[in-house]
Amino acid sequence: MTCRDFLEFLVEYSSGDLAGLEFAEFEAHLAECPECLTYLEAYEKTIQLVKTAYAHPRNRVPDDVPERLVRAVLAARTKKA
Repeated sequence: MTCRDFLEFLVEYSSGDLAGLEFAEFEAHLAECPECLTYLEAYEKTIQLVKTAYAHPRNRVPDDVPERLVRAVLAARTKKA
């Protein structure tokens, strides 16, 4: 599996929908590619932050969240509305 393949299966992997040979190849790639592992960790943290923000819309954004990420999420919300 290449890094490009990794990106194609990222959503399925994170949601638990990746199985069989593709799952094994994905896991093997993660074990060998620190860049993709870092990307996966950042992706999952971003998903968790967005879920938290939507679960409690009146709560303040944690201080450790980059301002650039906050602006991107707000821009995406505006486009959907």
